[in-house]
Amino acid sequence: MEIIKAGDEVLLYLDHRRTYLVRVEEGRVFHTHKGFLNLGELIGKPIGSYIESSLGVKFYALKPLIRDRILKAARRTQVLYPKDIGYLLVRLGIGPGCRVAEAGTGSGALTCALANAVRPDGRVYSYDVRPELQRVAAINIERAGLKPYVELRVGDVTVGIDEEELDAVVLDMATPWLAVPVAHRALAGGGVFASFSPTIEQVMKTVHALRERPFVEVETVEIIMRRINVEENRTRPETLMIGHSGYITTARKVLD
Repeated sequence: MEIIKAGDEVLLYLDHRRTYLVRVEEGRVFHTHKGFLNLGELIGKPIGSYIESSLGVKFYALKPLIRDRILKAARRTQVLYPKDIGYLLVRLGIGPGCRVAEAGTGSGALTCALANAVRPDGRVYSYDVRPELQRVAAINIERAGLKPYVELRVGDVTVGIDEEELDAVVLDMATPWLAVPVAHRALAGGGVFASFSPTIEQVMKTVHALRERPFVEVETVEIIMRRINVEENRTRPETLMIGHSGYITTARKVLD
């Protein structure tokens, strides 16, 4: 049983649409439209316990998962959705001890997911040409407790990647096809290339670049997720859904 301590971050759950990532501190008050909560009341309680607001509404304190940190992260760029990140992690085949290069860092959402997968012995080398974005990402990565597993690099991966014999290279950038030659050099034999692109024109250029080099299993998919509202005699799909986020292209390096 995990006990909440002062300084811990918890996810306050009201319902499936309203959750709040907060830091528990003695004397700290958190205001909501359902009344205010004295967060210090959570200290010493087990994860999963509830706290009542000033209006008597229950909020449950959950341990933040990577998906929660991704959705609640401070951001200056659009982050990948968990549906896309989940597929990417499986497709990359990475786990503890793996070494991964990523570009661009953006707000660090994918970086956190990659770091969580490769810890405690692996590393994520995250590149971005915009240092101001990496400052935001650094905060999100540290809040998630993943700083020891990430090395932030300011640089252009179309020019070069410092690391070699990598298990995977993951690109979330405007021109991934320009980085294909560099990614091939940086990957170990059998290593996985992946890119996330919002437009089909980007995919076409990237796939063409992959097919010009020793890559196999070149594949592009689109992940579409639809939630279902489950109520007695009223179960049906949600009216609104994320129709499109992006295309994921993957391939595996082989040797000449």
